Amino acid sequence: MLWLLSRWGTTWFGPFRLFGSHLVLIGLGGTVAAAVVWWFLGRDFWRPWVPRDRGKTLVQGGHLSAGKPTGVGLILLLLTLPVWWLILPFNLKVWGVVACLILASLTGYLDDRAVRPWGEWRKGLLDLAICLACSLILCQGEPVRVWLPLVKGEYLWSPWVFMAVSTVVLWFSINATNCSDGVDGLAGSLSLLSLLYLGAFLYGAVGHSGVARYLLLRHQPEGAMWALLVFPFLGTLAAYLWYNAEPSALLMGDAGSRPLGLLTGVAVMATGNPFLIVVVAPILLVNGGAGLVKLALLRLFRHLGFETGVDTARGPLRLLHRIRLPLHDHCRRHLGWSNAQVLMRFTLLQALLIPLLLVLLVKLR
Repeated sequence: MLWLLSRWGTTWFGPFRLFGSHLVLIGLGGTVAAAVVWWFLGRDFWRPWVPRDRGKTLVQGGHLSAGKPTGVGLILLLLTLPVWWLILPFNLKVWGVVACLILASLTGYLDDRAVRPWGEWRKGLLDLAICLACSLILCQGEPVRVWLPLVKGEYLWSPWVFMAVSTVVLWFSINATNCSDGVDGLAGSLSLLSLLYLGAFLYGAVGHSGVARYLLLRHQPEGAMWALLVFPFLGTLAAYLWYNAEPSALLMGDAGSRPLGLLTGVAVMATGNPFLIVVVAPILLVNGGAGLVKLALLRLFRHLGFETGVDTARGPLRLLHRIRLPLHDHCRRHLGWSNAQVLMRFTLLQALLIPLLLVLLVKLR
């Protein structure tokens, strides 16, 4: 909406030309989203309409979450929608992604509301379907040019190859983010860092022809448009963390962690390098993704005839049981870290690793 004013409204009010600047829209979108969400979440009228967390009996400290409003992620997304409408240009690709984000949030919200939580197969297949649809929207059935770590040049991927890789990246990002949502502020803080760097990279590196040429990256003309999608949700996420700081007053639930992971994966694929997910979310992937890998390994070896039980496993398989996953649970239970220590140390590690890995990714080519 505002970009239309920059085209047609300057004849009667010159300052409207500022709305043609992506940087102005990025700053405005992030600020407005943060202010709106912060104000709304601070009111009480909406709280009776959302489900209450039932607590997690198998998670250390899980009982502390019982009774808190959960599923707030859907509210976060709905509050961000008007801001996106204000600053985003009309583009079928980006609004198709917004539709996928809403769908991911709705499935998570229904799981949050369910008396009996959904099974992993049901949630996994729904996530897979959403990721496939999102990957198709990103490539629009056309070949896609990508750039890869350690090598110069570009590669033309067929839509089938792109969709396969993109679906894996999106699915893993969704579930790693979801698995990290077990300590107040952890998934939100780690994702905030990831999206901040991704937004800046989309706008200032691959989205800028001069910078992209200097860094030998593939210039993405749509980079600034994807940054406009990322930064308002950064403001939304920052406002949510105001209330999710320990001891949290509310929880985003699967309704928030699923679209949050999906948005991170989409921003990665928009840069043209799927391996960037490892660079911008190293601790998030290790913390949440390691549990997915462990589960897959145990099930694989069980199908191959190996004993994989806690008391019956032998050798390397026994070592898998000594590490409690997600990793934040291992740190709390076996290392004695408090929730505040987990949050601060994990966030610091990711904040230190992202710029280092980003420099290595860009320069070692």
